[in-house]
Amino acid sequence: MSVWALLSCVLLVLQAASGASGIRWCTISSKETEKCNAMAKAFSDAGVSTRMQCVSDSSAAGCAQQLENNQADAFSLSAQDIYNFGKQATFKIAAGESGPDGTGTTYHAVAVVKKSNDAININNLKGKKSCHTGKGRTVGWNMPLGYLIDSGRMSVMGCNIAQGVSEFFKASCIPGAKLDPPSLCQLCIGNEAGQSVCEASVQERYYSYEGAFRCLVEGAGDVAFVKHTTVTDNTDGNNPDPWAANLLGIVVRSAISGSVVFNMLREGLEKSTYDVFSSPVGSPNLMFSDKSTDFLPAGQEDYKSWMGVRYYNALRAMDCSGVPEFLRWCVVSHGEQQKCVDMAAAFNAKSLTPKIQCFNGATVDQCMQKIQNKEADAITLDGGFIYTAGKTYGLVPAAGESYTGGVDGSIYYAVAVLRKENVNIHSFYELKGTTSCHTGYGRTAGWNIPMGVLIEKGLISSQKCQIPQAAGDFFAASCVPGANQPGFPSNLCSKCKGDSSGNNKCVRDKDLYDGYNGAFRCMAEGSGEVAFVKHSTVFQNTDGNSTEPWAINLQSRNFQLLCPHGARAEVTQYAHCNLARVPSHAVMVRPDTNPHIIFGLLDKAQDLFASDAGPDFRMFDSSEYEGSDLIFKDSTVKMIGVAEKKTYEEWLGQSYIESLQVMDCPNSTAVLSSASLVLMALLSTLLSLLCV
Repeated sequence: MSVWALLSCVLLVLQAASGASGIRWCTISSKETEKCNAMAKAFSDAGVSTRMQCVSDSSAAGCAQQLENNQADAFSLSAQDIYNFGKQATFKIAAGESGPDGTGTTYHAVAVVKKSNDAININNLKGKKSCHTGKGRTVGWNMPLGYLIDSGRMSVMGCNIAQGVSEFFKASCIPGAKLDPPSLCQLCIGNEAGQSVCEASVQERYYSYEGAFRCLVEGAGDVAFVKHTTVTDNTDGNNPDPWAANLLGIVVRSAISGSVVFNMLREGLEKSTYDVFSSPVGSPNLMFSDKSTDFLPAGQEDYKSWMGVRYYNALRAMDCSGVPEFLRWCVVSHGEQQKCVDMAAAFNAKSLTPKIQCFNGATVDQCMQKIQNKEADAITLDGGFIYTAGKTYGLVPAAGESYTGGVDGSIYYAVAVLRKENVNIHSFYELKGTTSCHTGYGRTAGWNIPMGVLIEKGLISSQKCQIPQAAGDFFAASCVPGANQPGFPSNLCSKCKGDSSGNNKCVRDKDLYDGYNGAFRCMAEGSGEVAFVKHSTVFQNTDGNSTEPWAINLQSRNFQLLCPHGARAEVTQYAHCNLARVPSHAVMVRPDTNPHIIFGLLDKAQDLFASDAGPDFRMFDSSEYEGSDLIFKDSTVKMIGVAEKKTYEEWLGQSYIESLQVMDCPNSTAVLSSASLVLMALLSTLLSLLCV
C-alpha cells in the first residue's frame, strides 16, 4: 500500500490584477527579511522584469492576513499550513519547489511489512503492532492514521486520535507520545542505556525514518510507516544521511495570475547569480527549502487539487478543529423520538462524545432543511432522500449502514415479492390490475425503483410527471404510506391498515403497513399480491426470525421473487433476480461537519449497543418502540465509514442516480416562481421605457 504525500509546497497569494507594480513578498522573521531584501536587490540588478518588494510579519498567520488585506502578494507555506489557511482564506497555488531529482514536491508514504509475513494487508492491520517515525510527523503519523481514518478502517471518537490508535493497534512505538496511552510507547527502546524511551529525538533508536524501519526489522513491530526511499536507503549496504527538511510551496492572491510570481522567480534564477536556495548557518530554509534546486509551475491553482485528494483527505481526517459538544439528531415520528431519547441517555452513560440531542421535524424534508440551516446536525436517510438531501439541501454522507457486517454490506437489493401460491403472476406485465404493497411514497425500494422499472418497460407513463396517477391507473389497489396527499388517487391508500387503533391510515411512519416490514406484512396478510421491499425483508420476517404475531409462523420457502426480465426465483436468489442494486441508508450531515466525528461516535457506540439481544439499549432494534427501522434500519449489522464516497453522488452511484432522475419531476412552485421573475423583468423594462 502506498499513500501519496506532499513533501511540501510553496504558496503565493496574489490580489492585484496584473502584478505589474511589483510583488510584495511577506516574510516571517528578521533573517527572512534580510534574505528577501538581498534577493530583491539581486533580481533588480539582474534586470528581472517584475520588481520584488519585501514586507514582514511575525508569523505565517500574519502573512496570510496581510494577503487577505491586500498588504502583501506572496509568501511561502508548508503543506499543513496551506490546508489550515485554505479553510478560511482565498488564494491560488502559483508554484512548487523541485528537489535535486527534479521530481517536484511529492513523495510516497508507505506501509512496510516483512515479506515473510504475507498474512498482513491493509485490511487487517487492526490488532497488529506498529512502528512510526514520530507523533505529528507526516509519514509516520498524519498520513497513515489519516488514511486509515479516512478509509473507514479506523475510527476515532471525539477526535481523540491517540486513544483511537491505542484501540486500533495492539502496541506501537510512536516517539513523542509519552503523554498518551501507554501502548503508543510500548515498543520503543530508547538509547543503548535504556534511557530517553519514546522521546522524539535520536536518543530513541526507533525514532524517525531509519528508526521506524529498524523497529520492524528487529521484530518489535509488524508494520512500519515510513518514506518510500527508507527501505532502499537502509538495505543492500546503504546508510542514509540526515533526513532532508520538507520542501515548501508558493501561493498567490486570487486576483493575480500565479504565472506572474512563477515567471519572476524563474527569471531570477536564470539572470541572477543569487542563490535563493541557500540560508545562513543556524537559520535553515529561509523563504524556500535549502534542499530545493528549482521552481515548478503549480499545474493546479486550487490548493486541494494541487495537494492531491489523498493528501488533502488525510489531513482533513486528522483535523480536530471544531469538534462539537453536541450532535443534534433530527427525528420524524414519536417512535423515533422515544428511541433517540434512550439512545442519548445510553451514549451519555458510557461517556460517548459528542453527546446526542434529539430534535423533531414534522417531515423528512423539514429535518433536511433544519440541518441545512444549522438547527440540527444529522439524520439517517434512504437512497431516495439521500438524493434529495444532496441535490436540494447540499448534505453529504458521514456514515453508512452495513447489512452483512462487511464493507460490501453497504448495498442492498430492491425486490418484488410474491406468495409462491400466487401462480397468476410471472412478469411485470401481469401486475396490471393487481394489488400492491409499498414501503412508502418516495422511498427507494418501495416506490422509486419499482416505478422506475414500470416506466422503463413502458407499463406506466411519466408524462407530465403524473407518476402517482399512473400508478393508481396501473394497480387496482395499493398501500403506499405517505400517498394520502391532495390530488393523489385514493386507491393508493385503499389497502393500508392504519395504526393499532385503526387511525392514521396511509400516514407515513404510523400505518402498520409502513416500511419494509409493513409492506411485507401487507402482502403476507393478503392485502396485496406483490410487495416491493429489500432482499433481506423476507428473511427478517420468516423462519422464526420475528416474534411479531403476524410473522411468527411464516416460512421463507412460501415466497418467491418476481424478476424484471420475466421469471420467478427463490428468495435466496436476490443477487440475480432484483429490480436494482441499491445503496444502503446513510447518516447525512452538512459539508462543514467532520464526518469522522460522526463515524467515530457510532463505531464506538456499536461496540456497546449493536447486539439485538443485549440487556441495554439496542441501536439496531426497534421492537420496544412504536414503528420499525427507527433511526437505523433494524437489519443493520454495523455502521461503516463512507471512505471515498464522500458526496451524495459518490454514495449513490451513477446508475442509481440515473434511475432516480426518471422520477425527478420539476417543482411546479419553482417553475411558477421563475415565470414570475421573468414577468417582473419584462414589466420593469416596459416601465423604464415609459418613464424615459
